[in-house]
This record gives sequence, structure tokens and C-alpha cells, in this order.
Amino acid sequence: MSISTSVLSELLQALPNLRPQLYFKASLTALSHAMEDQVLAANLEKPLVIASFQRERFYRQEAHRYQRLAQRSNQIYVLSAPETDFVNSSEYYEKIAFETDDALSQEWHLVVIAQNYATCLVCRESQGSLAKNRRLRELSPALDTDTARRFEGIWTAERNVSLQAAALLLTRILIYRPELAEKVELARQRFGIGGDQSLEMGEQAGAYACDIDTDPFVQRLVTYLQASQYKLHKAYRSISAQARKERLVNSISTAIRRSLNTQDILQVAVQELGQHLGACRCLIYRAQAADIQATIEHEFLNLGVSSLLGQTWDLGHNPLFEEVVLQFEGVCVADTLNDSRVSKSKGLCKLIQKYGIRSWLMEPILFQGRLLGILELHYCGDTPHEWQIGELDVAKAIATQVGAALIQAEAYANLEELNQQLEALDRTRSNLIAITGHELRTPLSTIQVCLESLASEPDMPLELQQVMLSTALADSERMRKLVQDFLTLSNLESGRVEWHIESLALQECIDLALSRIRTRSNLDEVPKIAVDIASTLPLVKADGDWLVEVIAKLLDNACKFTPAQGTISIQAEIYDQQMVEVTVTDTGRGIEPNRLEIVFDRFYQEEGALRRTTGGTGLGLAICRQIVNSWGGEIWAESTGKNQGSIFHFTLPMIEGSQEKVGKG
Repeated sequence: MSISTSVLSELLQALPNLRPQLYFKASLTALSHAMEDQVLAANLEKPLVIASFQRERFYRQEAHRYQRLAQRSNQIYVLSAPETDFVNSSEYYEKIAFETDDALSQEWHLVVIAQNYATCLVCRESQGSLAKNRRLRELSPALDTDTARRFEGIWTAERNVSLQAAALLLTRILIYRPELAEKVELARQRFGIGGDQSLEMGEQAGAYACDIDTDPFVQRLVTYLQASQYKLHKAYRSISAQARKERLVNSISTAIRRSLNTQDILQVAVQELGQHLGACRCLIYRAQAADIQATIEHEFLNLGVSSLLGQTWDLGHNPLFEEVVLQFEGVCVADTLNDSRVSKSKGLCKLIQKYGIRSWLMEPILFQGRLLGILELHYCGDTPHEWQIGELDVAKAIATQVGAALIQAEAYANLEELNQQLEALDRTRSNLIAITGHELRTPLSTIQVCLESLASEPDMPLELQQVMLSTALADSERMRKLVQDFLTLSNLESGRVEWHIESLALQECIDLALSRIRTRSNLDEVPKIAVDIASTLPLVKADGDWLVEVIAKLLDNACKFTPAQGTISIQAEIYDQQMVEVTVTDTGRGIEPNRLEIVFDRFYQEEGALRRTTGGTGLGLAICRQIVNSWGGEIWAESTGKNQGSIFHFTLPMIEGSQEKVGKG
């Protein structure tokens, strides 16, 4: 249920003499607060207050004010489009949740009506403002465009206008909350809202409207204007500081782009930052979280300050470094002579006395949660340095740039390793082409020969025709499975699979997987398969179809590499109190220990890509790994070597407290 008509439009239609004005968001905030303060300060007897917010987030900023207003009257109504927990309720005051596509979501209303006082604010956000601010947010998400939003509407203390606006809003309230009809009717009768009497009461109210003290309203507006002026000056200072910061960061970024020499980049960073902040000493050195010592590699010094370049800096007994490692945030000390962290450390006290450090900043150089080094600023002398937020921001920005430079240099140093990885990827690509070419060409050739023979030899004996058809059908099924495995793995790796997780009895899934294997046994002789599942095994939490797929592929893999006279067994038990571990054991060919990890890689085959006797693409185990990992489980293999058999394990989340009676297979 939503309404497309605007309250402002209805008000202008009812009172055509009204002329809407243009307001900015900041102005509306000041007016709304002034109107609310007037109600709180004036001696109004249970006034009617209706406030409509565009979104719940705007309401949340004002909720505490309306709790105070509710102490003055039981006729308080608040409307908003819900975003999280805003719902229809009657706690403190009446809440009315309207649909997000209602025209109210583009408007801003505040109506106050008392026996001898009335005022209203009815505005609608302009479409041009909505589009402009949307574009600005897309171009610069960090830019605060809220105060620049523009509205058009009416702000007035004329009683007849306020009564008409209240009538329109009360009508909307009843649409969303019809159970408030009796309460709304009391408000209408008390204040003469609706009908021809509204205008008469509005004219009568003009005779004693001056009884209200307007000082709270005026004081609120003056306070807001003063605050706005202060914010404006503060914004100018912030812009100037931001410009200096950007010039500094840009100079260091330029040095990073021009050179891969870490030493040059770090020296530029300490020099620029030290000069920019007027520090007595600026240091940069490499350090990791577990280090107990570091060597000072780069330094900026002001005149008359002793050098630390090349010296060993103790980190193991430095509480400031420990705090940096613990919080991964910068630590600043305004006055080392009056800081408890410093006074409790004998080592720090000696350093401060020796090098005259009065104020100290230690900023971590991080990259993706990894500590690469430390940037330090020292101010020496008799007077402590008062750290400003802008200085801390600049130091953090420079540390971020230095972190990027160190990673860039590290990546360059590891270029040879990256090239080796690229070569490995190229071999994988070649292997993929070889495998798919071989696996597709072989069955296609067989199908083609069979069909050509059937077409060119009409007198072929019926028995031979049947053999040809059976062979073509078998190889077409082989191709179908190949394509299906490719599509399955692609969907799993791209996250396009929609899981249907449910509580399952493991025995039932194993029985379904075994039925697939028995269907295959009509063509091939398979080893004996034994199932040992305890009747008290808990239910597991998985997607039934995909769990059957995993078990069937592991069984199929075991059958491929186990002779007909061998055995295969399936067992399950509780693993680590929260999981069920399933094992598939065979007495087949086995796996070399150094290949136990890579058997789960795509396209891997124990016999090599083009000299295999068992067929397949080597995708089965890769598919199993993707499925099991998606449920939070693990899969791994064990084998002591060739002809020693193999054991494949995988784990599944279990349903705690369930003791499903599952019979042994």
C-alpha cells in the first residue's frame, strides 16, 4: 500500500494563495529544531505534533527529542519509511511506517497545533537535487552532499494553513494505521481540524497568537547560524590542511612511481614528512610484529638534534611498539615525562633522556594487515608538542604510501618466482588442451566410425549392428559426462550453485551412490563394496544431491583403480565433536606420498594426460573438493605408495543432538 500523491501538492491545491519557497537541508534542520524547542519551552497544553521523516535514518537522529515531546502530549505522531527496525507502534508516541515508494519518502513535514499556537513546515525534495546529489555521490562517495540538498515548500505560522496540513497528514496516518481512528478523531475535534470550522478557528486563533513567547525559537535559529559560521571557518581550515597533505602525499607518490629503489623512496618520505610537520627527528625502519630489534635505515634531522641513523632500536622492551602491534594503530605520546607507559619502562626512560624526546609518534607501516615497518616522529626540547588530528592523518597517509612502496619493491624482487608461476599456468593450459583434445577426439572418432559403418554397410549382420550402436552410445555417454564435469566444476568455482542444505541420514545418501555404481556394474565388473555406518551416527547438514555426487565420485574413482578381486569400504564416525568424517578405502593402485595433495587439482591423472587406461578428465576429485569446502568441510587422501591402496577422507557438519537410527549396509 503506497500513495503517489504529494502532501505539498494537496496543500497547494487546497490553498492556492500559498507560494512555495526554496530551502536547503541545513535551513530545514534549523527550522525543525526551532519549532520543536518552541514546543518544549512554551506552556502549550497537550499540543498536536506530526512529524514526517523521509527515511528511518533521519528519524533516528531526532528520536530522543520526540521522547521529550511525548512527555508534553499524547498526540505525537511520527512517520518514516522503515530501513531497519522502524515499525508501527505506540510506545512513547505513535509511529507510522509508510511504504518506501510512497510520495512521503520525498517530503519533510512538521506540524504543531495548540489552542493558541500553530506552525507548520511542509516541503518536498526537488527532483533536480535528487539527481545532482546522486551523481555527486557516485563521483565522490566520501563527499558530504547532505546539507546541499534542496527542498521546495511552505513554512508558516498561519493557523488555517497548519490545520489544513494536519488534516492531510492525519488522513495519511489513518490509511496506514486505521486502529488510531478514535484517537485521531479526538485531535480533530479538539483543534477543529477538517471541515469548514478549520478556517473559522484559524481566524479566531489570530486574536491571541501573541501570547506565545517566541524567544526559544529565535534563540535556536541564532545558535544554529553561529554554529554554521564556525563550521564554515573550520571547513576552510580543513580544506587548506587537506591541500597541504595532498601535496605531500603526491610528492611521495611521484617518487614511488619514478623508482623501484626502496632506499630512495623511504629517504624521500622521511625528508618530506619531517619538513612538513616541523619535527625534530623523523625515522623509518623495517620491522615485523615478532621482531625485538630494528636498525634505523632512514632519518630526517633538524639542526642541533643527535642522529640515530644506523643504530639498533630496541623493540622487545618498548611498550609503545607492543601497543602498535596489538592494535595495528598509531600511538602518540604528547609528553613523555608525564606518560605512564613511558615511566614504567626503564628502557624508554633511558632513550628519552639520551635523545631528548619530549613528544613521540609511532605509526605502523601496514599492507593488508601485515606489519612491514615503523614510521616515528620525535619532538625534542622543553615544551611538549600538542598533536593535531591533521598531523596524525598525514603521518598515517605517508605510512600507507610507504607500505605500498615496500610491497611494490618486494613484488619486483619476487618477479622471477612470478614468472615461474606463469610458466606453470602455461603448462596447465597446455595440459588442459591436451586432455580435452584427447578425451573429446577419441569418443568422437569411435562414434564416427560406428555411424559410417552402419550407413555404408546396409547388409551388416544384426549382431554387429547392435555392437556398433552400443559402442556409439557408450562413447556418447562418455562425452556427456565429460561436458557435464566441465560445467559442474565451472559452476562450483564461480559460485553459481544454489545449495539446498538440509538434515540428512548419511546411510541413505550412500545407498543412492551405491545404486549408481551397481548400474555401472552391468557393463563392468567392480570390486566388492562394504559399508560400515553406525546406527547411532548423527544426521549431517548438507545438500542431498551434491552429497550423493561426492560419494559416487569417490566410489567411482576407487573402482577405476581397484582390481575386480579387490575390496572397497565406506565408514563414518564423529570427528572433532562438530563434524562427521566419511572414509572411502580401497585396495587398489595407491598414490605416491608426494602426490597426495595434487590429486585434487583440476585435470590431474596419476598416469599422465595421454597415456591412461582408466579414462576420465581428472575433474572428479576437484569437483569433490569444491563441494565439500563449500559446506565448511575438508577432504584429503592417504596412501603409502604404489599398489598399497588409498584412503579418501571428507568431513561434513553434523546436526548436534541428533541420533538418527541408520542401519548398517
